[in-house]
Amino acid sequence: MNTNKKGYVSFVLHAHLPFIHHPESDNYLEEQWLFEAISETYIPLLMNYQKLVDEKVNFRITMSMTPPLLWMLDNKLLQKKYINYLLDHIELAKKEVKRTVYDARLNELSKYYVEKYSSDLHIFKDVYHCNLIEAFKHFQDIGVLEIITCGATHGYFPILYVNEKTVKAQIAVGVQTYKKYFGRQPRGIWLPECGYVPEADRYLKEFGIEYIITESHGILYADPTPIYGTFSPIVSPGGVIAFGRDIESSRQVWSSINGYPGDYNYREFYRDIGYEADYDYIKPYIAHDGVRVNTGIKYYRITGKTDQKDYYNLQWAKDSVEKQAGHFFDSRHAQIAHLSSFMEKPPIILCPYDAELYGHWWYEGPYWLYTLFKKVYYDDCNFELITPGEYIDKYPEMQVCSPCRSSWGANGYSEVWLNPTNDYAHRHLHVAGDRMCELAYLYPNETDPLRRFALNQCARELLLAQSSDWLFIITNGTMVDYAKKRIKDHIGRFTKLYTQIKENKIDEEYLNEVYQKDKIFDEIDYMIYY
Repeated sequence: MNTNKKGYVSFVLHAHLPFIHHPESDNYLEEQWLFEAISETYIPLLMNYQKLVDEKVNFRITMSMTPPLLWMLDNKLLQKKYINYLLDHIELAKKEVKRTVYDARLNELSKYYVEKYSSDLHIFKDVYHCNLIEAFKHFQDIGVLEIITCGATHGYFPILYVNEKTVKAQIAVGVQTYKKYFGRQPRGIWLPECGYVPEADRYLKEFGIEYIITESHGILYADPTPIYGTFSPIVSPGGVIAFGRDIESSRQVWSSINGYPGDYNYREFYRDIGYEADYDYIKPYIAHDGVRVNTGIKYYRITGKTDQKDYYNLQWAKDSVEKQAGHFFDSRHAQIAHLSSFMEKPPIILCPYDAELYGHWWYEGPYWLYTLFKKVYYDDCNFELITPGEYIDKYPEMQVCSPCRSSWGANGYSEVWLNPTNDYAHRHLHVAGDRMCELAYLYPNETDPLRRFALNQCARELLLAQSSDWLFIITNGTMVDYAKKRIKDHIGRFTKLYTQIKENKIDEEYLNEVYQKDKIFDEIDYMIYY
């Protein structure tokens, strides 16, 4: 059990996916992003939280759950599609058991995948009754998980703020969605892409946000320079508390060169039977247009920096987890012992990561968290786990500094979301933002039901177009056509409705069609742009 505590470690997982909802078709590969995240990240996290609770291990973790993710998890059609996804995977895995009978090690792995996807189906349908939001809410309600919010559609504040009302709307709808699903006021917000601008502070305060998660240099380059760097939160002149990412602990997990996920015993993400099995055999389980895609059934471990890969071994992977959880534990112990000798109050080591790192990209990540949290609870160490909210309650006095404009994108600022590959989109996003404000001023508190419906749908389309994910995807060169199509579709729908509203010629059939496709934020009120 912990004794002699000199500091704290705070894990913050950012659970986010862009809103992808295509009721018009079963052929959209991009919907599988959600299904993969549920099977590889969200269910494994929930299962490990439950194991810790059952074993009476007192732990703390923080998660942001973004509004698009919450709406997708709550969507009945997507829940049904996920069940079909699992049934297909169970069928494929059973075929793999027959196909791999010639190799004992391969055959054991194929049986493992039958068990895994069958377990996912049981947990999703029978344990959680298709309601993963309620599952996460339970852990918040019992006090081991702090859930925070995010911008409505992950819009990137450092670019949107040229029209501050668009930043206000992102925050307002983010808070509104959180209250809808969790029944309480969020204390914190994960700034989309950790993108900080001081102009957002007034709106964060207006909607009751106490603290934000920022990138390291947002704190390190604050004015004046914080005495304790990222090891203690600061408070902006506007009254918003900022926690900064710890560089050392992040590198140990996140680094592609020497981070834990690169261990040779871990599952190799890039070797999947969707790309390697005989085409006619695998065709029913890949994209409808015949394009090979990941199936999630992966038989190899990383092995080394060559194309020659050995089979994945579950026990070896667990051995590496134990070793690396111990290394992280020892590193934080030493870090806090050093820091506490210079600080007047206990330091906090903030460890923020994409949630999908844990399970999706790093298959063993959820088990690593479970193993680490048990070590923190049982072993003699000088720190304990804490949430940012708890730390604020314990140590409410902090230095007043103005955080630096920043993000956690490449090179720390905005080039990921504003560069020659995607800069064309911003003129359209800014014009649509100005036009949305124009509509709010032209039709304040509209009482005509049809026009109000159209105005609210304009607000939805604008928010969906503003998702930082589309700009990120274009920059990275993955699924570029889909990302460009999403920006074009949402701006096109917004513009068409804007024109119809102005000309008093609203096409009700078109409006209903668009609403069914972009069915999100039912409680939205376009007057947030007033």
